[in-house]
Amino acid sequence: MNPDVLTGQLGLFLEVLECGSFSAAARHQQLTPSAVARRIDALEQVLGSTLFQRTTHAVKATPAGLAFAERARRILDEWRLARAEAVSLSSAPEGLIRIDAPAPFGRRHLAPAIAEFLVAYPGLDVQLRLIDSFVDLQGEHLGQVDLVLRIGPLADSRLVATSLAPMRRIACASPDYLRRRGTPSDPRQLPEHDGLDWDALAPPHAWRFILDGQSCTIRPGRLRMTANNAEALLFAALAGLGIAHLPTWLISDYLLRGELVPLFCDDGLPPAEPSGIYVLRLQQASSSRTRLLLEFLKSRFRPVPSWDQALQAGFGK
Repeated sequence: MNPDVLTGQLGLFLEVLECGSFSAAARHQQLTPSAVARRIDALEQVLGSTLFQRTTHAVKATPAGLAFAERARRILDEWRLARAEAVSLSSAPEGLIRIDAPAPFGRRHLAPAIAEFLVAYPGLDVQLRLIDSFVDLQGEHLGQVDLVLRIGPLADSRLVATSLAPMRRIACASPDYLRRRGTPSDPRQLPEHDGLDWDALAPPHAWRFILDGQSCTIRPGRLRMTANNAEALLFAALAGLGIAHLPTWLISDYLLRGELVPLFCDDGLPPAEPSGIYVLRLQQASSSRTRLLLEFLKSRFRPVPSWDQALQAGFGK
């Protein structure tokens, strides 16, 4: 099988696993659901194993599919690194790429990815500026910088957005808080609890839950602390002050170590929000080195980012 066809099928398989349906994966891949189904069928025939159990509402990975997913992710990671090394040795791109990003995400996830990129491309340099601001970056500095990383809904049509990763939030609290106050089993019990929330301008999908097929916004009754920074709310949750509703890219390590306890996750990870994590650029043609970084970041974070992969495994998904 052609390597690009194989890696495309593996990426599509992981996209279906992440989305939980052929139709959602089709939207992300710009395919029809029937085309996605045919490609998964072809992959299953090559493997001689059933990867998904299919119903009219969703698809769920079989035990063989879950085991294959771990191998598939490693294969795609190795293929990405091999191609990056080959390109770096043959074309030797040079120059400076300037990028702005929110500080919390930049420290945890973007900086390690850029370090790996620079190892693969020794002729390139990156100027990374981390912005400590609650307000999601709108791209005001584009022109002064090449790329801006943004988390949240997009509104400015002058900018070209490249999707990097989905955005998910999990309600969570420390084991100490839950011992003292009890563990809510349903979001409708949140008004009985202390909470940690955003001051004034909250993210558009904070405290939203799907109940009886409907999207509902439910917050804790008493707010022990409000802040304009997600990391500040994280530290308050770790201190046992209340329940917070925070993105998985921020809290995955704390959940896996047991320092925070996930709430309302009996069925696994919550669905992704309509908006996610993007890289913005101006509409005019970008440089080849900027496009190279964009492709590298897409391969690093898609189709399932590492923080959600770890939680899926930890939640037994």
